[in-house]
Amino acid sequence: MKTLSLFAAALFAAIATLAVPTVAAAHEFKLGDLVIHHPHMKGTPPNAPVSGGYLTIENTGSEADRLVSADTGFAGQTQIHEMSMEGDVMKMRELPDGLEIPAGGSVELKPGGYHVMFMQLKEQMKPGEMRKAILTFEKAGQIEVEFKVDDMSGAGTDHSTMKMGNGG
Repeated sequence: MKTLSLFAAALFAAIATLAVPTVAAAHEFKLGDLVIHHPHMKGTPPNAPVSGGYLTIENTGSEADRLVSADTGFAGQTQIHEMSMEGDVMKMRELPDGLEIPAGGSVELKPGGYHVMFMQLKEQMKPGEMRKAILTFEKAGQIEVEFKVDDMSGAGTDHSTMKMGNGG
């Protein structure tokens, strides 16, 4: 009986050891000194023209890098955006020079702040899907990541009714 208990404990420990790293690294991508954590986007109703993409980019290196573009097969146009409040007015603008990722730091792209803007969607973004995109960095180069589509009621801003401007 004691041998069976020890075997069961060892088997459980082995399974737990295998399962934990798989879960922890399941939605993380690495490119040189950059680590991209949990890319996700908001699901859309049918025929919605836009959705926002969110992720955290960590730079473990000693030099800053810059996210300069994103490209997908599911959107006609993709831009790096910043959203901010000016008084009572929410303003959104493209960052034509991209987004700096500081050396030894990280930048969170999240609702109400920096985000990837997927425009001219070619189809509905359905919760639970994984959507591929290529992120291009000034120094590190390109990496293909998968954005997990969250449900439509999740955190985020409804971009479908917003007007976008060049500086605000």
